[in-house]
Amino acid sequence: MRFSSFDDLLSRQALAFGDAAALLYGEREPKRCSYSELYERVSRQAEAFRALHKSCLGVLADGSFDCVIAIFAAVKAGMQVVLLDDALSDELLLRLVSDTDIDQLYGDPDLCEALSPALTGGVTDGAHRILFFTSGTTDRSKAVVLTEQSLMASAYNGGALLPLTPKDTLLCMLPLAHVFGFVCGLLWGLSCGATVALGRGPRHYFDDCTFFRPTALSAVPLLWGFLLKYKAINPELKLLLIGAGDCKKPLLDAAQSLGIRVSFGYGLTETSSGVALSLGDDPYAMTVCPDDRITIADDDEILIESPTCLMQGYYKNPQDTAAAVPNGVLHTGDLGRFDENGLLHITGRKKEMLVLPDGTKLFLPEYERDCAAVLHTEELCIVLSKEVPTLVLGNMPQGDARDILARLEPVLRDRPRGQQLKNVLFTAEPLPRTATGKIKRWAIQREGNSI
Repeated sequence: MRFSSFDDLLSRQALAFGDAAALLYGEREPKRCSYSELYERVSRQAEAFRALHKSCLGVLADGSFDCVIAIFAAVKAGMQVVLLDDALSDELLLRLVSDTDIDQLYGDPDLCEALSPALTGGVTDGAHRILFFTSGTTDRSKAVVLTEQSLMASAYNGGALLPLTPKDTLLCMLPLAHVFGFVCGLLWGLSCGATVALGRGPRHYFDDCTFFRPTALSAVPLLWGFLLKYKAINPELKLLLIGAGDCKKPLLDAAQSLGIRVSFGYGLTETSSGVALSLGDDPYAMTVCPDDRITIADDDEILIESPTCLMQGYYKNPQDTAAAVPNGVLHTGDLGRFDENGLLHITGRKKEMLVLPDGTKLFLPEYERDCAAVLHTEELCIVLSKEVPTLVLGNMPQGDARDILARLEPVLRDRPRGQQLKNVLFTAEPLPRTATGKIKRWAIQREGNSI
């Protein structure tokens, strides 16, 4: 079913499903919130937000029940909403708060107090807008302007291809501050009339499935691999939607061996989440979503047109917006092809970034520049080898990886643990380059495991 806004979703589902459970949450035992109660709670909180006379709410998105109420209510109250990952450093959060004109914070009181010096005067035209940050945590991360309309259109796309039923329970273990988690962990379920179980955070990854007994789960590859490793999967689970990063075939095969239907999704923050989903036996062959049109450029780049789901732009960044969406067509930086059945296959990345197994984007030019300054060589490149960031050094037949990593300690120490280099590979040959002198990153990535 297609909904035009969050309020349209909540009000119509309250009439349709009434006392049926919309949300499950709680620490020691699952509590339920019906569709009728959800709409009432959101409406009351919206009135409280209106009374503040603020225009831009920054939500420290911890995934809790109160957090979900606050997001829906702030939008209903006409505020611009900025979703902030509460796991980020205070320093980075201060910058993000300041850059997006937040004049009110919601979430952990101590963290709100620490971030309060960055509050600004708010906005005058923020109604219906929800800002998500691209999933990198470097200075290249951008605030993407989406709307409740674009997010609901994305949820419709997912439900049209991969419907849930009111008998389903969808477990949301993903961060709501990331668009994949928000759309595919929350809106997808609510728009189908299913029950959404709000996961209790990373410390409960071991037991959330047995606690909530979901029939459907959306996950990034790293999370799914964790659940498999520790056998933290309940027998009722029948549908796995996996996305936000490359997923190795053994992980998908493992799900299918357990009798779980697997759907792989491709999407971007700039498109309000997914634009293609796999529906058949091949998880890498994807059907394009109803509201999207995908074409393949001459250089194999994936181009997307989506009148309902495409971002309004990068917040206060018209130059980057114009570069990414010339003439209304999103240039994704991803490479792909269509097979003989018209199904989309992702073949690589054109942009100079890596997508880590947890979905985080690692922007490489500045990282490599800092490494080059320390090691005094331009013959280097960072690739993903065995799913970890790895430094490749050219014109160097062999060396001591531990010594190299020790020398790079000033570069690595301020980076999140998942982004730190874990290995060094050496090759006696110069790194392959194009005719204009640019490193052929894709070729090095392909050969990385054999160096």
